[in-house]
Amino acid sequence: MGSSIIKPGVLVALQELEPSSPFFKEGQSIRVTGKLQSYNVESGIAIIVDGGATLLIDTQHLRDINFRTNSIYQFIGELLIPHDGQVVLKARIGRNVDGIDLNLYHQSIQLRRKFEADIVRSKTT
Repeated sequence: MGSSIIKPGVLVALQELEPSSPFFKEGQSIRVTGKLQSYNVESGIAIIVDGGATLLIDTQHLRDINFRTNSIYQFIGELLIPHDGQVVLKARIGRNVDGIDLNLYHQSIQLRRKFEADIVRSKTT
């Protein structure tokens, strides 16, 4: 039997999820954060927004989360990119992160990427 490896969720801002982005790949494991715009109990689909960008979240596999509109949530999961429809994140982890400063969070993503690039660069020199 083959082993299935769960990849870590790469930190991605919603604004970065566009077709030209290196993160925009079928099955890409990502971590996103945004404000809950709406939640449909029947379908288990949530819509989060951040900086004008939106993303559909499939929450069917999540348990014990009480969704409240206008609260901030973070999700880790895999991107599903259908040929004719809306991009969906199939969430495997979700949590409420009310109180997070989204501007500071975005700055920390950029600093982390710079730090990781510096480490790679230092190992090659």
